[in-house]
Formats: sequence, structure tokens, C-alpha cells
Amino acid sequence: MINENSDKFVYHKNKILITGADGFIGSHLTEYLVRLGYDVKAFVLYNSFGSFGWLDFCSEEIKDKFEVFSGDIRDPYGVKKAMKGCNAVLHLASLISIPYSYHSPETYVDTNVKGTLNVLQAAQELELEKIIHTSTSEVYGTAQYVPIDETHPLQGQSPYSATKIAADQLAYSFYSSFGLPVITLRPFNTYGPRQSARAVIPTIISQIANGFDEINLGTVFPTRDFNYIDDTVAGFKAALEIKNCDGEVINLGSNFEVSIKETVELIAKKMSRKVSIVSDKGRFRPKNSEVQRLWASNEKAKSFLNWSPSYGGREGFSRGIEKTIEWFINPKNLKSYKSDIYNI
Repeated sequence: MINENSDKFVYHKNKILITGADGFIGSHLTEYLVRLGYDVKAFVLYNSFGSFGWLDFCSEEIKDKFEVFSGDIRDPYGVKKAMKGCNAVLHLASLISIPYSYHSPETYVDTNVKGTLNVLQAAQELELEKIIHTSTSEVYGTAQYVPIDETHPLQGQSPYSATKIAADQLAYSFYSSFGLPVITLRPFNTYGPRQSARAVIPTIISQIANGFDEINLGTVFPTRDFNYIDDTVAGFKAALEIKNCDGEVINLGSNFEVSIKETVELIAKKMSRKVSIVSDKGRFRPKNSEVQRLWASNEKAKSFLNWSPSYGGREGFSRGIEKTIEWFINPKNLKSYKSDIYNI
């Protein structure tokens, strides 16, 4: 539904499909949009356990207020069936672990590239009004200049990032070839409650919360531009509602970099613990695959989406870390994490 008197799309009376809704960002995005009154269909990965991933843990007041479709993003028939009756799709379904991509790259091609193709093809055939495609800051590789804007060269330093570059280019090709109304969002290092322990912040917090004085990590010198989950989902909402932005690629970043080592020190201080870092060689990426520096320019997001981070800068990062720690140290949440193993 489009309100011709507004510069925004209005979808409150139409259905939105969210792929990857069972994951970290997808589950938060589903909850956020449902609370705002959006009619959401959540696409989750089919499994024999009947699990909806993190949506099984969403707030009680919204549990019955969205539709769930169990399928597989790699299957074009199921993707198209899920998309029928929808006006927009927010495509987040993806394999994201970099270490896992080293030994199982074909699964990344099938999920990230072919899965994205399935979404784009179905959206074109069904004539959807808006497609939000999710990219990643990993497509930039190690920064050649900072802050990284959207014209920065793309570098596939891991099989994961290579498949995301391919998916991004597919999304743009459907815009340029067929006029598909697609926007590519490029979040930088989202963190917060529910994030997988394969990511560095949950790895640090869960080890400390389980009483470890020595924290096992890979290299601690790279910098990252961390973004709290609330800021990331707000960026998706802004992109969903904006008009006249088709074909654009937009970073979602805090415009602030911090090293992994500094992040460990901040978390330990917030948790009132003294810890030491143990370099676990098994957690190191191959030398030329490690992304040494990420620092986002968010000027385009401010200009095009009227979006800026509420948890930006060192002060905002500190607040986001506090909220993340609060969630992880809850025993019912912590027990879901295996801090004594390396989660890839």
C-alpha cells in the first residue's frame, strides 16, 4: 500500500515477508515490526523439531501476532509460495559464519547466492513493491581508507564474503535489468541479545559469565564498527518505509571503530572481572583472510534514510554492551551457550 500524500511506503495493512526471521537480527526485526503494527510473515528454516529458532523465545504479547512459514531459502518453489500475498520482503536468510565457510563453501553458494536469486526471482514474478536485501561489512575486506563509504572497493577475503558480494551484485542486476525495487543494506557488526557465540562479543561475555579467567580468542588487534541490534532493526524499518531509493546500497554503521582487545577490556570492566587473553591458534583466520579494519561511514544512511545510531560512539557502545551483558548473564539465556568449545 502506498500513501501518495507521503514520501514513505505504508505497509501496516499489507503483509511483509522476513526471511531468516528465526535468526539473531531477523527475530528482533520481526518483533520490532509486529509491535509497530506491521502484518508480518516470518520465513524460518524447516526442521523436524518444529523449532522457529529465536522466535520461540519472543515476547509473549506478540507470539500469536505473526504468521510463520517453514521452508528453505534454497528452494525456489517454497520461497515463491511464502512470498505470495506479500507486498514487501526483507531478505535476511544467510549463512554467516566465516570459519564454517572455509570448509563448506558450497553451502554458502547455495544459501547466500542461489537463495538470494530465489528471493529476487519470486519478487519479480509476483511484482512486489519493495525488496530489502541484506549485505555485510565483510564485503569491503580490510579497509583501504576510512571511514568506509559505499563506493569502497569490494574484496572477497573469505568464501562467506565472496558469496555476499555475489548476492549483492545479483540484487543490483535485478534492479538495473528489470527495475526491481530493491535496496541493499550493509550492516556493520551487529551485536546484542541472542547473537550466536560464533561472534566475538557473545564469545567474550559467555566465557566470563561461566567463570573463565582466561578468555580464548583469535587475533585481538583488528578493529570493528559495532552496532547494537536496536539500531540495525531501526535501519531496516527506515529502508522499508522510504520511497525513491531503489537500487541504492546503504551502510548501517556507527562511524566508530574499536579493537577486539579494547572490547575485551570494556566487557571485563562492566562485569567486574579481571581476565587475561589466550591466543587460540584454532580461532585465527588465514593471514590474508582476516579483515584487519572496519569503520563505517554512515553519511548516506543519514541522508537517504534519516537514520543515525542511538548507540553510536564510545558512550553508545558502552550502553549497548551493558544491555547485552544483562541478557547473557540471565541463567536461562546463558545455558544456551557452550562457552567451553569454539563455536564456528
